[in-house]
Amino acid sequence: MFNDFPLFPDAASSIANDIDAFYFFMVGVCGLLALVVVCLIFFFALKYRRRHPDEIPSGEEPPQWVEVVWIVVPFFILMGMFFWGAWLYFQVSRPPDDALDIYVTAKQWMWKFQHVGGQSEINALHVPVGRPVRLIMASEDVIHSFFVPAFRVHTDVLPNRYSFNWFEATKVGKHHLFCSEYCGTEHSGMIGSVFVMEPADYEVWLSGGAQGSPADEGKKLFEKLACDSCHATSSTGRGPSLVGLFGQIRPIQGGSAVKADENYLRESILNPQAKIADGYQPIMPTFRGQVNEEQLMRLIAYIKSLGARTQQGSTQPVSSGGNQIPGSPATTTGNGRELPTQSGSNVTQPSPTSTNSPIPAQDTP
Repeated sequence: MFNDFPLFPDAASSIANDIDAFYFFMVGVCGLLALVVVCLIFFFALKYRRRHPDEIPSGEEPPQWVEVVWIVVPFFILMGMFFWGAWLYFQVSRPPDDALDIYVTAKQWMWKFQHVGGQSEINALHVPVGRPVRLIMASEDVIHSFFVPAFRVHTDVLPNRYSFNWFEATKVGKHHLFCSEYCGTEHSGMIGSVFVMEPADYEVWLSGGAQGSPADEGKKLFEKLACDSCHATSSTGRGPSLVGLFGQIRPIQGGSAVKADENYLRESILNPQAKIADGYQPIMPTFRGQVNEEQLMRLIAYIKSLGARTQQGSTQPVSSGGNQIPGSPATTTGNGRELPTQSGSNVTQPSPTSTNSPIPAQDTP
């Protein structure tokens, strides 16, 4: 019976045991401190109780060593917690270079996932075991929170900006996914599952088909919106070239500079007057209201895929960590990432027995 209702969720990620150890250490220290304080309260209440109504207590200074111990010991314990927690924070906030990117869009009341190979899912996420996965997340409406207890992954997903987190699953199986931030009347139904698969099974699932990678779809949208009329592959356009831009330091007007990451690209599309590239005029219109969150992610994926410009004006790949699925057919994008070459489309619905059955794409739970 107790196996059906475990006290704690499985530790199914590479960081889960470290987080558990830190959690139990803090609980143990706080519990021990609380026990000591309660015992001292009872001890002093009995030892120094008033034994006669006319008794006057005498002033008594505590020994100096008691004050020293009470200051030094908690100081080292708390500093140990601080450095341990800081180490865990840097582990959680810095994904490996070879992490597999997955785009996540949260909306009332469902989770939508887009893989680099073009596969899309709703309320279900398929990942390979033993492979770091980086989540690039945004909300279409209100604040949501991505929470997988078995992975010890918990991140607020905010509107108007990107949030990031990563995990490396270590146990094959099905794990629960929740929204842990109250987001509306159907908040309790915003749940899903993460299916962790063996690499070979994951390749079989990938072979179910795709509608085109986010970078390919982003290129089509880039041309449809006529962005290429200003942002040419050369530096002769009215706007700056986007080739090799992602991850670089971009000088902006006013003498400062910013890193061209996902949030910078997002802001430049929706609010282009916020940070104007040095040497260019503020002529770019806003695309707010013309593109939704999924289209924004596709545009950014396309910009990220653009390589570095050579002296002849052509492009070449930039090595920035791979996204290739081991053993799958692949093609190299402009940023050095290798993506599965597939066609078709599939949206997978969670199922504990069948994890690669395609169903028609839907935009509602």
